[in-house]
Amino acid sequence: MQKTEGDKRDMALEKATRPTMYFIGVTTGKSSIMRVFPKWVEALGIDAVMRGIDLPIHAAPERYREVVAFIKNDPLSLGALVTTHKIDLYHAAGDLFEYLDPYALQFGELSSISKGKDGSLLGHAKDPITCGMAMEEFVPKEYWRNNPEAGVMIMGAGGSAISMCAYYLNRRFSGNQPSRIAVCNRSEPRLAELKRICGKMDSGAVRMEYHLTPETGQNDGVLHTMPAGSLIINATGLGKDRPGSPLTDGAVFPENAMVWEINYRGELNFMHQAERQKDARNLNIQNGWMYFVYGWTQVMAEVFHREILGETLHRLSDIAAAL
Repeated sequence: MQKTEGDKRDMALEKATRPTMYFIGVTTGKSSIMRVFPKWVEALGIDAVMRGIDLPIHAAPERYREVVAFIKNDPLSLGALVTTHKIDLYHAAGDLFEYLDPYALQFGELSSISKGKDGSLLGHAKDPITCGMAMEEFVPKEYWRNNPEAGVMIMGAGGSAISMCAYYLNRRFSGNQPSRIAVCNRSEPRLAELKRICGKMDSGAVRMEYHLTPETGQNDGVLHTMPAGSLIINATGLGKDRPGSPLTDGAVFPENAMVWEINYRGELNFMHQAERQKDARNLNIQNGWMYFVYGWTQVMAEVFHREILGETLHRLSDIAAAL
């Protein structure tokens, strides 16, 4: 494990000397949260600091257990937001929690670690809520009802992809859902797990497709089948934690498509590919900034036992945007 950039001390998990929230990721020092968090807690009147914990993608289970056990047993370590490692951490250390919320149990992932007022360790999967909040920022309320042929293509089968599928398969959207959801992933185990989870909540109104796409160009082929007006999502991590894009430069986006790069930092190759076609294909391109804002504020709400919605959330969004 390494300290984030800007903190050159050895990364042993050191006992916190101030109330501390952690960011468990891959390259946490590059995240805007390291600059945003101090301003947010100041605005909320909270005394706390942020520390990053970097782990390699698909780290050994004992690494995840070490991190979770440390947070659980250190009094001033209040909780953490988990990104990239949500599924692996759940499977490696889920038994260390006294409480797991229904989404965590259903989807087998954890994005939020917090403590109850009695000191018990609590785990939540917030993405099914926060990814919906982020999509509602740019997808019109009656979009799918008004565009009945349009579908959703999700590249990646990790925790974010599961949450997006769960959002659109929710029966409360009956009559206003995409015609199909095509999920593409380069590894079979993650794709099979996503298929298993989605099979339990399939509303019947949305056609689910699962495409194993380990070879370069295979995602391009699936993209070619997506109707005009579809939502095309990069949920792979490529362009943020790892270089590249899930598409080749020869891929052609559907006309009038919405293109969502759920990352907001890094090379963002996928987003730049879409930008080159923006005018010719009339694309609505979004990055992951609001996903970042919603994701962080709702985990902070659990860690600090504060409601962060409405006017408070918008105030924090403005603070982050200014930075």
